[in-house]
Amino acid sequence: MTDRRVVRLHEDDDVAVALRPLGAGEHVDLGGHRVRVLADIPAGHKIATRDVGSGKRIRKYHQTIGVSLRDIAAGEHVHVHNVGMPEQQEPRQPQAGNASRIFDADRRDTFMGFVRPDGRVGTRNFIGVIASVNCSASVCHAIADAFKGDAIASLGNVDGVVPVTHQSGCGMSSTGEGIALLRRTLMGYVRNPNFAGVLLVGLGCEVNQVKAMTELLEPLDPCPMRTLVIQEEGGARETVSHGVAIVKELLNVANRATRTLVSASRLKLGLQCGGSDGYSGITANPALGVAVDLLVRNGGTAILSETPEIYGAEHLLTARAASSDVAARLLEKLRWWERYAAAGGGELNNNPSPGNKAGGITTILEKSLGAVSKGGSSSLAAVYDYAESVGESGLVFMDTPGYDPVSATGQIAGGANLICFTTGRGSVFGSKPVPTVKVATSTGLFERMPADMDFNSGSIVDGTLSVEETGEQLFRLILEVASGQRTCSELNGMGDREFVPWSLGATM
Repeated sequence: MTDRRVVRLHEDDDVAVALRPLGAGEHVDLGGHRVRVLADIPAGHKIATRDVGSGKRIRKYHQTIGVSLRDIAAGEHVHVHNVGMPEQQEPRQPQAGNASRIFDADRRDTFMGFVRPDGRVGTRNFIGVIASVNCSASVCHAIADAFKGDAIASLGNVDGVVPVTHQSGCGMSSTGEGIALLRRTLMGYVRNPNFAGVLLVGLGCEVNQVKAMTELLEPLDPCPMRTLVIQEEGGARETVSHGVAIVKELLNVANRATRTLVSASRLKLGLQCGGSDGYSGITANPALGVAVDLLVRNGGTAILSETPEIYGAEHLLTARAASSDVAARLLEKLRWWERYAAAGGGELNNNPSPGNKAGGITTILEKSLGAVSKGGSSSLAAVYDYAESVGESGLVFMDTPGYDPVSATGQIAGGANLICFTTGRGSVFGSKPVPTVKVATSTGLFERMPADMDFNSGSIVDGTLSVEETGEQLFRLILEVASGQRTCSELNGMGDREFVPWSLGATM
């Protein structure tokens, strides 16, 4: 197709995507036949490439994204006013895929990382101040605030002090799924290799007791961890004073660490997309998929997540699962989400968001097909529970909500040492202690938010680079960030308040 105003992703697709606003009365070339635009169509939205009868499946990516709610004529704007969800989705049968091809050790890429005593590798070197309960959150922030600005300028190997606070830890059952999930998430942060040391701060009377959390540590856990309990210290001011002294000790130890050359196999990359638009599945997500395939071939790990946002596209993952057990486990997660949504009076089809729709995404099927492309073409090696420690290399899946801060929190608790976040509407998300690489879906967004976007994948629709070339460049940027290059969110000071653990169970 030579008309640079639109792109049709497969010759059998019923729609093409507008690369710039199309005005009613214009004519566009849709692969050898001209179509008259029947209504104004915003950039990123879809135009019908042919007549589609009422009730017929509509295809994009050579996959079903919905059904027509009425007759749709070639040249019409195809969106929520004339497209709905099919009554029955395509079959979701587990299949076993092939193992991913891995480069020989001497061919693997490298980066400069912080090697921890147990062999794990950090991309950053932070000290964490972690709250057991919301009641100790202000104290944690006060301790961390003492090290802002030039307070640690003389410590050249330390990236900073991160407060990790949340809204839970009490008013909940002392047993069961809710508190187990919170503790697993918090202790996952304690163990994240981007922390060189941690101070855990509790109030004293909360359900989520500091002692109970420390008992979850294994005898050989390498991360130095100290604890404080406000009621035992004599109050907030006393705890802040003592906490500042402890953090100073931890910082001096952390500053002894230096970056060393390590294999790209030591990277664990969390994959996120937020504020998606009509370009997400054409540019940023498939480019990230190319980068993921390169990482997997280097022996590294990529964590695909956001379970509600693969809904309807899960067959693309089960088809390349490493085993039928892995495929079945993924499908069980989706069945759980169907029950979970129904119990709350909702459904998984109640997506995409208003911002997604404004950007041109019509149904959850369309959104999911784009989201799954972040995982590239590698074999799906394993499926993990939320915040579960990820031990398998290759492409894996972690069960998380679609809400970006909650999903990224689970990935970091699972061991991710870098996050790659695609966005079409423009997200300013940060995720200390883990750097976040923000990938813009279009050149327009990259130029509109230059202080927030790290990488422009709009070159794909601009016609200057292929998906493969763009993905290769993104992979190189990921290695540079892993080696210490600052991301936009880091330069902007983002990431101190984006710890949002998934909350399950009753609040009492």
